[in-house]
Amino acid sequence: MNLETSRYHACRLAKFLREQITVLKPPIFVGLDGRSGSGKSTIAALVADELNSDSSPKISMTVIEGDQFYGGGSASTWDVMSIGQRLNRVIDWQRQRQLLQTLRNQGTAVWHAFDWESKDWDTDTVPLHPKPRRCTATPVVLLEGVYSARPEMADLLDVRVLVEVPNHVRRAQLLEREGDAYQDDWERRWSDVEDYYFETIAPASGFDLVLMSR
Repeated sequence: MNLETSRYHACRLAKFLREQITVLKPPIFVGLDGRSGSGKSTIAALVADELNSDSSPKISMTVIEGDQFYGGGSASTWDVMSIGQRLNRVIDWQRQRQLLQTLRNQGTAVWHAFDWESKDWDTDTVPLHPKPRRCTATPVVLLEGVYSARPEMADLLDVRVLVEVPNHVRRAQLLEREGDAYQDDWERRWSDVEDYYFETIAPASGFDLVLMSR
């Protein structure tokens, strides 16, 4: 997805959220979901800029990155799991739930993100960064990442948004971002999990807004 398309989708989503905030009592909680390589992180950053622009009343938005909650594990561990087991464990959605629930109830939350810089990041030891992350419940709180709108989060999300990009586009973006490891590792291990999730667990029909690129 090129930057122009990402900006178009960001404007659409920002407009949608401005409308939602007039009918829902803030803070409103948003799940921005979509397959790997679909451009969710870029759209989330652009939406935050758009909501905070001078062209309309400014709205603060907190973005929580879903990959901070990666479940961790070695390649050999993941490869003996079924699709359902991998889906349930790849993102620690229980900790995501706890974070969103705390933000709703208390207005602030603290958590420890997965430490991607740790030398043990791809072992069965789950390394969490020693320095805690903190955030405040701004008028819009957006959780972005694959599986962010899974059914287990439904009662905590006011808005569920899906980013849909043609497979050849997102795969090219993943290959550019991840290099050869994408084809050798990621595609083999995770593509069928995402297929199952978006075809069976979280189809496009269940989202409040679909941002589709052709």
